[in-house]
Amino acid sequence: MDYRRLGRSGLFVSSLTLGTMTFGGSGPFNKVGSTDVAGATRQVDMCLDAGVNLFDTADIYSSGESEEILGGAISGRRDRLLLATKARMSVGEGPNDAGLSRHHIIRQCEASLRRLGTDYIDLYQAHEWDGATPLEETLEAFDTLVRSGKVRYIGCSNYAGWQLMKALGVSERHGFQRYVSQQIHYTLEARDAEYELVPLSLDQDCGILVWSPLAGGLLSGKYRRDKDATEGRHVEGWDEPPVRDSDKLYDTIEVLVEIAESHSVSAAQIALAWLLGRPGVTSIVVGARTDEQLADNLKAADLKLSEDERKGLDDVSAPPLIYPFWHQLKTASDRLGPADMPLLGPYL
Repeated sequence: MDYRRLGRSGLFVSSLTLGTMTFGGSGPFNKVGSTDVAGATRQVDMCLDAGVNLFDTADIYSSGESEEILGGAISGRRDRLLLATKARMSVGEGPNDAGLSRHHIIRQCEASLRRLGTDYIDLYQAHEWDGATPLEETLEAFDTLVRSGKVRYIGCSNYAGWQLMKALGVSERHGFQRYVSQQIHYTLEARDAEYELVPLSLDQDCGILVWSPLAGGLLSGKYRRDKDATEGRHVEGWDEPPVRDSDKLYDTIEVLVEIAESHSVSAAQIALAWLLGRPGVTSIVVGARTDEQLADNLKAADLKLSEDERKGLDDVSAPPLIYPFWHQLKTASDRLGPADMPLLGPYL
């Protein structure tokens, strides 16, 4: 297992993280998984044995049940691992039961600590943007939690580039704790993050955690142009991520499967290995309905792709150059910096 520094911090995290959205299974999350405490304990065991040290959850997953199950699964060995959770989504019917207000953040942090059975959270993340709450209030609340010892580091998730950059600026101006990471969706199926979020991470030294790295199972090899999958999130109605270009998706899957067959591994392992080699990526959040799926995903940490294999995947999945990037390629390619290269480098 590889360990990578998390953004502008001194914390090192494993290149694979266990995601626990499959723990619980109540409400709409039953389309993702329904792992109980016994199953979660087995998966935690497997991950610790493989060298995984970061475990990610959220207060919204199965209405808090995921945190409770994870807390039970790590009981007695809290010091062996890092815990990450999130807050922002609606947890009730009241007007203050959602968002990133001081009220909601501190209240949800305390609730997560109880469910997880711990007195501190290693990485506490804003789960989504809140345009109704001043960033100063949000970041001051996170800062208070860090200074109180209830939280070690803070991060965000699903921010746009300007939103994250503004947050980093507000933290610097006021001396608040800074987001050390962003958790984003980034896969061979959807490389939108390369427009703004990946360059921002490289420029600002903000670690990238990737959620749903197999695009909800679309890149697992189960979904093919010439046959329908019989199981999986998308079969059962889970609609993340949206597929905007099915032909391009299936073209990408064909290349994935071809490379996987040459290595005698799963297509999922190839997709994960590709991500692990992308600039700015710190850790990939993997989750699984079954122990067999998890064991397969964990093997990706040791898989190395050749330059030709990477180029084949890069070419088939390349995002179109939207403005201003096509213009920068045409008129500014003589003075590009390291943060520009993940998107524009292949076109030079």
